[in-house]
Amino acid sequence: MARICFIPTIAACLLIPAASVCAGDVTTYRTTVRIDQSTGKLVRRLALPNAATLRTAAARVPAAERAAVDKIVEQAARQHGLDPRLAQSVLAVESAYNQYATSPKGAMGYMQLMPGTAKMLGVKNAYDAQQNIEAGVRYLRYLKTKFQDERLVLAAYNAGEGAVKKYGDIPPYRETIDYVAKVGRRLAAAAPSTSQPAPQEVLAAAPAQPKIQQTLDAEGRIVLSVQ
Repeated sequence: MARICFIPTIAACLLIPAASVCAGDVTTYRTTVRIDQSTGKLVRRLALPNAATLRTAAARVPAAERAAVDKIVEQAARQHGLDPRLAQSVLAVESAYNQYATSPKGAMGYMQLMPGTAKMLGVKNAYDAQQNIEAGVRYLRYLKTKFQDERLVLAAYNAGEGAVKKYGDIPPYRETIDYVAKVGRRLAAAAPSTSQPAPQEVLAAAPAQPKIQQTLDAEGRIVLSVQ
């Protein structure tokens, strides 16, 4: 009887929403707990905010604050020889201008720096606007020297340069494919209206979506393959 009472107690504790503290707000991620029918163990899942939620969060940021952030981005980008619009588009998609954004994987701040990347770039405080943005811009510039193609630069920023090298193209990860397309659309929208095509125009079109096939092997395990 004690064991029967104990499991709901744990479940009740885990169902408390996890919160990420934001500038002037609290972004709440819904946490659900389910019992794995095969093992009997409790499985905790985190529901991430969708694109509409992120757009709403970005809209809540005061225009003056956005302008101040864009100014830091522009200064850092010009200092390191990077198109400011590329860096601004990455920042908007990564954090929706939320200075204190923290992902479930541990990515931090405006440019969503992973702890290892932040350490490599000498960042002391990943939530400091100047340090975070300057480091994110430097990392984008580094990736630009590695891959040239801005589609691959974005893919590497999201999935890691190792994944891009492995596939020689955008990795067949749904998250990465969607990420490149989202940043590309923002970048195309930010391009100046001239008779000359924007150099990032190609990013506006989403890459072809790979087909993912799900099958069961002889032992009943789910096997995913990319076609």
